[in-house]
Amino acid sequence: MQRNIILIGFMGTGKSTIGRNLSRTFGYPLLDTDQLIEENQKTTIPELFAQRGESTFRDLETQTLQSLHNHSGHIIATGGGIIERPENRPLLRQLGYVVWLIAKPAEILKRTSRNTNRPLLNHDDPARTIKELLATRTPHYRDTAHLSIETDQLSFDEVTAGIIESARYHFGRQEE
Repeated sequence: MQRNIILIGFMGTGKSTIGRNLSRTFGYPLLDTDQLIEENQKTTIPELFAQRGESTFRDLETQTLQSLHNHSGHIIATGGGIIERPENRPLLRQLGYVVWLIAKPAEILKRTSRNTNRPLLNHDDPARTIKELLATRTPHYRDTAHLSIETDQLSFDEVTAGIIESARYHFGRQEE
């Protein structure tokens, strides 16, 4: 049984922050797939997109997920588009308990507008891109997740507490 907690969701929904909170609270080490890719490739995600393209980045995401197959007892924060590849969705569920963090498009725009490390949003109309990507990705997030949590009106501590209680219940049921 894989006792990992995996965070999925669109950029700006709080995966990294909630991941750090869960790590501290639950006592599980945090693995961030984007950070793992940057460390392995010795470059940043924006540079990777610019130099090698999104397709190469998506290949690296899949390879990273596959490399985590034998990990247990971790919090795994993923990139927002990791669910776009059909082969990644069952890999995520095999790794453990998948939590989808959700935010409204306006909140995502507000949260991501302060960060220039978002290659898919570095253009004149990021609001349109957010809406288009959400329309494409939402069914995949929904099909992959065991739990979904809307983060707009909750504090990070509230989201963390909800995930911990839900994960304990999930893992307890698996042991029965």
